[in-house]
Amino acid sequence: MTNLGDLEIFAKVVSTGSMSLAGRALGFSPAVVSKRIKRLEDRLGTRLLQRTTRQISLTEAGQGFYDRVLGILAGLEEAEFYISGRSAQMHGTLKISAPTSFGRMHIAPHLTAFMQAHPALAINLVLTDEFSDIIGGGFDLAIRIAELTDSSLVARRLAPVRRLLCASPDYLAAHGEPRHIDDLKHHRCLPAHNNDTWRLTGPDGALSLRPDGMLITNSSEVIREAVISGLGIALRSTWDIGEELKAGRLVQVLPAYEGSHNVTLSAVYPSRQFLPAKVRLFIDYLTELYGPVPYWER
Repeated sequence: MTNLGDLEIFAKVVSTGSMSLAGRALGFSPAVVSKRIKRLEDRLGTRLLQRTTRQISLTEAGQGFYDRVLGILAGLEEAEFYISGRSAQMHGTLKISAPTSFGRMHIAPHLTAFMQAHPALAINLVLTDEFSDIIGGGFDLAIRIAELTDSSLVARRLAPVRRLLCASPDYLAAHGEPRHIDDLKHHRCLPAHNNDTWRLTGPDGALSLRPDGMLITNSSEVIREAVISGLGIALRSTWDIGEELKAGRLVQVLPAYEGSHNVTLSAVYPSRQFLPAKVRLFIDYLTELYGPVPYWER
């Protein structure tokens, strides 16, 4: 009988397109991965992968085998999910990448409840404002706030993202409130990163602005503090400034304009067909937690 571990290695090589990346994700050296793939091919009596110096691709037999292997692995995960659901014991480590501010504000405070429900499951939460290499970094999933483009990754929408133009009452008292989008040229604007383009949706459709920033920083959190303290006008997400809007420490300006509606809060992971139960559990947890109208907007 074929070793189940060989099937997992084969599936990982195909999904990553690289023996070295597959080995890194599974904790094996490329040499071990190559040896296990060859052992699998020898046992089956057929070549599954075409290898060149630049890429790895499936043979016709390999494609059919891969499709069936995914079903086997998915069935095993479902079986483990059934047992773990009955015993409330999900084992292993769940490695997650998330944006720094969002992770601190809207993931970290909710980890306790999730981990209490699954006490045998460890969490490795990596906060970064860069897009992590999910496969190369060995992540199970990543939380992303962006306009997602087509890729080999699978994205599941967790919640809508609304971004508003806002300023403090003190700033507006001192500099006046803009009445038209062109008035922003005469105001202090605070792009999240120097020279960032603001992509907005307004009464006439989509438009882009490149405001001149008086404050140069690579930190979105610095811009957040700057707009609250009255330094200028910023484009911020409601998940970031919801409490300040409710308390009146910030005021929405130019309400006819919002950030592009193509930006979403999503969970991104490598494969729809072979989704580990621990990943599904965490995504379901966040989806229920945030809801169609996220709690930061209620």
